[in-house]
Amino acid sequence: MTARNWNAVARTISARTRELRLSQLALAERSQVAPATIRELQYNTVQRRRNSRTLEALSVALELHPGHLAAVLTGRTPPSRETSPLPRLDPLARLLVVEQHVLALRQRLDEIHTALNPDQPKR
Repeated sequence: MTARNWNAVARTISARTRELRLSQLALAERSQVAPATIRELQYNTVQRRRNSRTLEALSVALELHPGHLAAVLTGRTPPSRETSPLPRLDPLARLLVVEQHVLALRQRLDEIHTALNPDQPKR
């Protein structure tokens, strides 16, 4: 089993939020990670197995490579930001991408609802 260094993750999150002048709430909004989870990670109060997407979402929200915090956790050298597979989007472009995903999800939910309830009229 790979050793996990949650203290290093906490230090990285704290340092990067200071550099970017981000509050925990702003980081939560950017990453869509619960503020309580961010608190646990930033202050290393609860050490438990985390979904890899949590660390990835925080890395991206902190403007790091998506694998940065996962690498820090396992003691590996983090990939540089320049090798990030995700494009840097301005906030409006990111909002438009999110809106497209929400619309696609709504359409899919409508299809599922129709399939499960064929006798009901479409909404």
